[in-house]
Amino acid sequence: MENNKVLIIEDETKLARFIELELKHEGYQVFVAYDGRNGYDMFYEVEPDIVLLDLMLPQLSGLEVCRRIRKNSKTPIIMLTAKSETMDKVVGLDNGADDYITKPFAIEELFARMRAALRRLKNKNEEDKILYLKNLTIDISKRVVKFDDTEIELTKREFELLVFLIQNKNIVVTRDQILNQVWGYDYIGETNVVDVYIRYLRTKIDDRFNVKFIHTIRGVGYFAKDDD
Repeated sequence: MENNKVLIIEDETKLARFIELELKHEGYQVFVAYDGRNGYDMFYEVEPDIVLLDLMLPQLSGLEVCRRIRKNSKTPIIMLTAKSETMDKVVGLDNGADDYITKPFAIEELFARMRAALRRLKNKNEEDKILYLKNLTIDISKRVVKFDDTEIELTKREFELLVFLIQNKNIVVTRDQILNQVWGYDYIGETNVVDVYIRYLRTKIDDRFNVKFIHTIRGVGYFAKDDD
């Protein structure tokens, strides 16, 4: 039995009710909104695991709801629509939908697409817990850093700095960006603290293993280089 939360945003009340009952029978927690604006607000109230979103909605279109949700969330969104034209599918997917199913549909097909979308998200979340930079592996959940099979001991701040650099690998980040993300917007202290901790990381990684991962762009900032 599933216990994921599902938000249905659908203005066809009979269809919404049918899907709601079928999902509840499968063990899902179900929430329903009948227009786009209420659906968008409800998304942040209930924090669903997946959204079933009609394309044609009053108040706020399904495309606009999808676009707004996708700005801040990677929650799977499956578009429900009576339209079958290829362009409508493309527009929905381009605006952040994960999948698209055309009415009328078999409820078993909807269940299968939902399971697939939730499975993809789970796999993506697990992948996001592990970061890689050539020979370097960072397990975020376990806070373990390894170069090949050799574990590297880092302080909490060194670890957070390394994670931020690798999450933005091959992108130059400024000292201010690093301070804001790693130390916090309210940080008050030495202005060269970023340079000091970059040196710590270089000593523990670059110098120790005779590699050059962390690069400096003078007058701009730093970046972790993944390509040769």
